[in-house]
Amino acid sequence: MTTPRTVAILAGGLNHERDVSIHSGRRVAGALQEAGYHAKVLDVDSNLLQRLDAIEPDVVWPLIHGSTGEDGSLQDLLELIGLPYVGTNAHGSRLGFQKPVAGTMLSRAGIAVPRSTSLPQSLFREVGATAILDLVALRYGFPVVIKPAAGGSALGVSIVKEAKDLPGAMVDSFAYCDRVLIEQYIAGSEVAVSVLETEQGKPFALPPVEIVTNGLYDYDARYNAGRSEYFVPARLSDDLLAMCMDVAVTAHRELHFRHISRSDLIVDSHGVPWFIDANSAPGMTQTSLLPQAVARYAEEKDMAPSDLYSQIVEAALTF
Repeated sequence: MTTPRTVAILAGGLNHERDVSIHSGRRVAGALQEAGYHAKVLDVDSNLLQRLDAIEPDVVWPLIHGSTGEDGSLQDLLELIGLPYVGTNAHGSRLGFQKPVAGTMLSRAGIAVPRSTSLPQSLFREVGATAILDLVALRYGFPVVIKPAAGGSALGVSIVKEAKDLPGAMVDSFAYCDRVLIEQYIAGSEVAVSVLETEQGKPFALPPVEIVTNGLYDYDARYNAGRSEYFVPARLSDDLLAMCMDVAVTAHRELHFRHISRSDLIVDSHGVPWFIDANSAPGMTQTSLLPQAVARYAEEKDMAPSDLYSQIVEAALTF
């Protein structure tokens, strides 16, 4: 680049993942500055449009996690403004953000997806919570996973082992979304596979990251250093690593993701990778999974991690 490009990184916002977003924004800003860009972190607030107008960015990198940032809203706004941006467009964001929708689409594409039931909070009030929870216990048995039908960072997610704990898990989940996803529990190794697309139509998977933690890989385990241990690449056979990477690339394509994504999988004892979740705006903090995969890939290719982030920015200016 002869004249450094200006990148506006959108972080913060008002949802439950604000702190994660701010840390992600600062980390990406540092990487882009290292690569020679002018990177400015902007909070998503009532002054956002004026600040964007003032700095006239060449490209925007939205790093708002959860609602607004991943449900297509922010992408629609950037389309209205006419600014190129990193990441999935509004259509793909909506597909990935709604877990029941994403699961259905990928199941139809031949990917193993846990069986699930999605119910709105209003139905519990109309039909009666006790009757519905009895059906859940009969249908799924225990353990069973209870999670918000939309959202990230494992907020509101519970693994329920006894019927007496179902009501509390439902309340926790409904605190983050008005629809709950009741999901078959899959035991196995937790693996995250990030995908980059620096050339249109040519997404490629980064080395899978294996997560080992004591208990649920929840919000605290994700963002407090020392709670979890990571292995990059995951401690799987070459064939299984390739299978996981193929699932993530398929998810990226089927959900119409762009530039960057991450799929969370569980590999069971039979060697089957199960799709659990898709992320169109993955976390970029110190303990986040995509930066760890980027670091390993860059090491293998004898390049700086900042070079990959640079490629992502440049891709946003072309497609």
